Amino acid sequence: MGTWPDGPDGGPGQQVGIGGSTPHDPRAAAKGDSVMRENGTVTGGGASTAGGHVPVMLERVLDLLGPALTRPGAVAVDANLGLGGHAEALLAAHPSLHLIGIDRDATAIERSAARLAPYGERITLVHAVSDELPEVLRRTGHPRVDAVLFDLGVSSPQLDETERGFAYAHDAPLDMRMDRDQELTAEHVVNTYSAGELTRILREYGEERFASRIAGLIVRERRKAAITSTGRLVDIVRAAIPAATRRTGGNPAKRTFQALRIEVNGELAALERALPAALDALAVGGRIAVLAYHSLEDRLVKQALVARAKETGPPDLPIPIPAHQPSFRLITRGAELPGEEEIARNPRAASARLRAAERIREPVD
Repeated sequence: MGTWPDGPDGGPGQQVGIGGSTPHDPRAAAKGDSVMRENGTVTGGGASTAGGHVPVMLERVLDLLGPALTRPGAVAVDANLGLGGHAEALLAAHPSLHLIGIDRDATAIERSAARLAPYGERITLVHAVSDELPEVLRRTGHPRVDAVLFDLGVSSPQLDETERGFAYAHDAPLDMRMDRDQELTAEHVVNTYSAGELTRILREYGEERFASRIAGLIVRERRKAAITSTGRLVDIVRAAIPAATRRTGGNPAKRTFQALRIEVNGELAALERALPAALDALAVGGRIAVLAYHSLEDRLVKQALVARAKETGPPDLPIPIPAHQPSFRLITRGAELPGEEEIARNPRAASARLRAAERIREPVD
């Protein structure tokens, strides 16, 4: 097993080899035990992973990526490792697979290290953001890979750990950082951004139709006292939204919390950089699968995959020009959804959208 703690330049640090099957990172010992959940997973039936939890659309992910991982020594990247449920299933299904797991959350790396320790030298875990993929692959010596998986959004442990401030159902500090070493927090955004900036974030990232009302009330309320807790922010959002709207559609703060989380973590910007890098890294026959959880993510994924899967030359050419031929083919018809049974077991899976593509040729200059 190998890991990279952060290097002095803020990027992936040096690889650390580990003998045996013990957790790789001394930071792991500093964390208390907690329930291990994958993105959108709960205890229940189905194919079990560590702790009895099942990652979202696990069987379909295995089906989509499997054909790319049959060669000896295949390499796969899990670009949003989380608790390693998808990674564990891929390693179990493909005995010669080497898996590179990336996550910006150091706690996720620590927990995945323990979970995946039995796979020893077949894994390399890296504390990094997914858009650092080219540098990660360069340092691991794998410039081309056979499969890449993105499981986007906030993970269940981040939602379940109240003190991290991702959930609107519990009062907690306004934090929302996936990487707790970064400086920007939701508290800083809420208390220092202008009304115009807040309106833009809520409208663009939360698709919140009452963005200006919420932003205006946030600015007025923070003049009285700094907004430092999720509970107070929920109360402000609730007061800003008309009563008739509050009666339907779940918690009225959900869009505001989504928008703040995306802003704090730069999620969409990172995804816009990470997707092309992942597609570029795939060898011919390599596959990418992406699980998105809201329309903004899914739209970016769709655009990136479709752009690589269509001809770019003039439509009236009698002979196709190689440089204009698509380098990928789509292997899902639109976005695939979880089945009713999975949603019944795990309501958090309901918003999942899965898309996949395969590289069919190298690009021609």
